[in-house]
Amino acid sequence: MRLPDFEAWAIFAAVVQHRSFTGAAKALGLSKATISKAVSRLENQVGTSLFHRTSRHLSLTESGRGLAERAARILAEGMAAEEAARDEADAPQGMVRLAAPMSFGLLHVAPAVADFLAEYPGIAIDLHLSDEKIDIIEMGFDAALRIAALPDSSLRVRRLGGVESKIVAAPFYLERHGRPVHPADLASHRCFSYCYLPTPDLLRFHGPGREEVVVRPEGPLRANSGDAMLPALRAGLGIAILPDFIVGTDIAAGRLEAILPGWSPPPVSLHLLTPPGVARPARVSLLVEFLSERFRSLCRS
Repeated sequence: MRLPDFEAWAIFAAVVQHRSFTGAAKALGLSKATISKAVSRLENQVGTSLFHRTSRHLSLTESGRGLAERAARILAEGMAAEEAARDEADAPQGMVRLAAPMSFGLLHVAPAVADFLAEYPGIAIDLHLSDEKIDIIEMGFDAALRIAALPDSSLRVRRLGGVESKIVAAPFYLERHGRPVHPADLASHRCFSYCYLPTPDLLRFHGPGREEVVVRPEGPLRANSGDAMLPALRAGLGIAILPDFIVGTDIAAGRLEAILPGWSPPPVSLHLLTPPGVARPARVSLLVEFLSERFRSLCRS
């Protein structure tokens, strides 16, 4: 029986993660020539090119994309096995790469990370904040927080709780343009759009008696961050659907008003995602349990 070239698979995963041969070489403490030879060796073994290479650009081929996730699992499992053995004798230490949504990350994740670092001084956190949906395996993240209605996937998913969204506008916008009484009325209003919704050009609502309404909104603002909509909302320039953790303070202060009682967009939840596989370093398990406990109390069931 011929054993797989685990070293080449792991090096290939590192090149994908760091998006360059040079970056992988620095991360692994190897020469660029060693990295290149390992990838070439793997390409010969699988019988296809894994990368498109130019002098300035490196990108995965179709075959490379198909194999990248498996390579990442091989690398992660090997690292986890070694680190788990070390963790039995030593206090958990090392880097954990964590991804989270921008607004929720600034408001809740960053303070949680500060408390975690104070409790576990041997662990470091590489925190990536973005509302863009990312492939945590391809990008090399150990865990990710995501607010969404998640489709089935190969990732390990832990639901922490529901996230309530509000349909909001400034009181003087409603005085000037009228108050919607049914979601269909939004078609004639100035509505802001969040570009990372599954269907940003369509708004879906659930209401009394399980009624469902789909509205095609129009408006002057489209953004990839909920916080970016707040100044225009407060200025009375339109209507938006945003999570309570973004607009709750403005509603309490009277700067914004929740409208269309009884109607809501499709439910979403806060999830904690980790790559597939059983073995993971103790430092990752510690962070997963810490964040799970921290954020369950923030979310409705």
